[in-house]
Amino acid sequence: KCMACDKTVYLVDKLTADNRIYHKACFRCHHCKGTLKLGNYNSFEGVLYCRPHFDQLFKQTGSLDKSFEGTPKIVKPQKLIDSEKPQVAKVTSMFGGTREKCFGCKNTVYPTEKVSVNG
Repeated sequence: KCMACDKTVYLVDKLTADNRIYHKACFRCHHCKGTLKLGNYNSFEGVLYCRPHFDQLFKQTGSLDKSFEGTPKIVKPQKLIDSEKPQVAKVTSMFGGTREKCFGCKNTVYPTEKVSVNG
């Protein structure tokens, strides 16, 4: 049975994520109702979110209160002065231990962000 609609899921339409079964059409963001794919979703307590809304809800607020109200505005970082750039490069090289790339977006995958989906 589909976790979203509680109806029978046939093999042709079956999608498994986080050990839960969904119809492909029911695999949607809880907030914006956008269709999700296995490579672009996050879940918290069984609730599915697209990456932008997961980031907005959980990372920017710093809490897990599941509220989109009162989220802080994004502050753009100031550009670095040329004298600061070598120091930044030195510090970043200490944390550059992984060279794995995300299959979907080709960005660096860090161990704390890594998600493996067998499918």
